[in-house]
Amino acid sequence: MTRGARALVLCPDIRSLRYDLDSSERLAEAEGLALAIGVVIAHSAILPVRQMQPNTLFGSGQVENIAVWCEQHEAELVIVDGALTPIQQRNLEDRLKRKVIDRTGLILEIFGERAATAEGRLQVELAHLDYQQSRLVRSWTHLERQRGGFGFLGGPGETQIEADRRMIRQRMGRLRRELDQVRKTRTLHRERRGRAPWPVVALVGYTNAGKSTLFNRLTGAEVMAEDLLFATLDPTMRAIGLPGVEKAILSDTVGFISDLPTQLVAAFRATLEEVTAADVICHVRDMANPSHAAQKKQVLDVLADLGVVDSETGTSAIPILEIWNKSDLLSPDDLAELREAGEGQGTVILSAATGQGIDELEDELTRLLTGAAREVSFVLPVSDGRKIAWLHAHGEVLGDEDAGQSEDGPQRRLTVRLNPKELGQFSSLS
Repeated sequence: MTRGARALVLCPDIRSLRYDLDSSERLAEAEGLALAIGVVIAHSAILPVRQMQPNTLFGSGQVENIAVWCEQHEAELVIVDGALTPIQQRNLEDRLKRKVIDRTGLILEIFGERAATAEGRLQVELAHLDYQQSRLVRSWTHLERQRGGFGFLGGPGETQIEADRRMIRQRMGRLRRELDQVRKTRTLHRERRGRAPWPVVALVGYTNAGKSTLFNRLTGAEVMAEDLLFATLDPTMRAIGLPGVEKAILSDTVGFISDLPTQLVAAFRATLEEVTAADVICHVRDMANPSHAAQKKQVLDVLADLGVVDSETGTSAIPILEIWNKSDLLSPDDLAELREAGEGQGTVILSAATGQGIDELEDELTRLLTGAAREVSFVLPVSDGRKIAWLHAHGEVLGDEDAGQSEDGPQRRLTVRLNPKELGQFSSLS
């Protein structure tokens, strides 16, 4: 089965569960995920589930209706926007005579397709094996019945996954060791950036909120930015210039989503930890999406899991700037209402697509990055050219005057505006 396969998208509305989004919004998100892997949505439906059936999740009558829909719409694939146990998945496939994947499998399929770096591929493979081991063992041991590659649509044997539990554990162990090495390397890079004078600004937000479009707008880069869920997966960093700030590093992270599979949260933790080292976090929100409030909660939950946001108070030691994006998609009345709601809230309303509001964002970032800066005076011998040059290169020199003579020769008094990070770096210079 390849891209372009016809799919049935089902959103179970389980009475006993609480959801952040209502059923129609969850169905729309499931359709977006399906489109992100290139399938054709032949039919979609919300199915109320009063009591979950242990063998198929849905009731027998609903399973019969699903089978009829598959025939009517010539669907080759059934996507269930929820978690299926291996038994439920196998029974549904037996009864429907179609491949069936759940929400976790669908997201894993997207991640497997989009991962571009070696680290991303390692993370996706580890997450897939963790999810798939119970499905591969016993019921998918034969190559001709095995799902191909990282996902489920590639056909049998496209990338053979070990069908033996011991081999899977060995492979997962190797992947974890490789990821540990990647994590150490990333930590070294982070420490190296920490010794550099440039502040780091991290973009976070729900998937498809416009982070990559904003990243491209600020940096002039060409990161993939499309109206798709998880259009970009691997983190990207670029240098940007801001008014009054010589240089800053902008980091684009993977988008968040509700009910993100636990396997992926664990696998991508090293990537998301970039956020914890940022000087400013920009939370990009799609204000044209009716579910933007629920999406904000999902993002804050992930940030709390990373230790960035206090889960009880909602406060953060790292400044978080809310960017209310996609203002160009709002009506004049809605935009006026949004501006009134954002008054005095420390938010920036903009359109990353058109560039409107980018100047305000840059000014606000400058204020946040330089707000803690203070004036400091240093008396240095003229012969210490290294420190003098460092202050001119990394701080805002407000004054440079003669400070008389010392046993080291003539001296200069420099008054410089430095932020705490730069002051600490200067103090560490020998």
